[in-house]
Formats: sequence, structure tokens, C-alpha cells
Amino acid sequence: MKWLILLVGIITNASASVLIKYATMPPRRFPSLADPAAALGNWAFWLGLGLYGAAFLLYAAALARLPLNVAHPILTSGAIVVVFLSSILLFRESFHWTVALGILFVVTGVVLITARIS
Repeated sequence: MKWLILLVGIITNASASVLIKYATMPPRRFPSLADPAAALGNWAFWLGLGLYGAAFLLYAAALARLPLNVAHPILTSGAIVVVFLSSILLFRESFHWTVALGILFVVTGVVLITARIS
């Protein structure tokens, strides 16, 4: 159950980031103090904000079941991987092999950190 909570937390966190990115792209307008009414119709912004809240709650639930030095690296690196893939697939952002290599190093490090946790 603890790993499922962490997995859903990763997906929720990454989805929130993707939605916030989407909320800032034309023709949508990013909410600002200069134009507060822009926030009212920006559903992606509000959904992303809500998902960040849900991700925080899932992170707290994961921390209740896993050590901090395990839960945090898994959540962070998992979100990095999902956001990286989403940015390429959904937003057609550039891909460079050095980024993929860096992500591979991060994932390898997290696997080593969590190898002794059941």
C-alpha cells in the first residue's frame, strides 16, 4: 500500500506540473495581480493547484509509512521522469541525450538508495 500511495503521489505531482504549464500557454492567460479575472476561466490552473494539494497529502501519507530518506528521493525523481516524458510527448519540448543520461543517473541513484527497503 505504501508504494501505491507513493506512485499515485508521483503521478499527481507530475500531472499538477503539466497542468500548470498548460495553464500558462496561449490562449490561456496566467493569473496575475494585474488581471485577477484571468484566473476565473483558467481551469487548468485550478486543477493543477488542486493536484499539488493532493500530491502534498499523498506525500504526507507516504512519509507516515516510509522513511523520509526513501520517500522523498522516489517522489522527486519519479516526478522528474514523468514530467520529462510529458514535456516531450505533450509539449514537443526538445530532447537531448545528456538529459536522458542525467535522468538515468538519478533513477540509478534512487534504486541504490531504496534497494534495502521492503
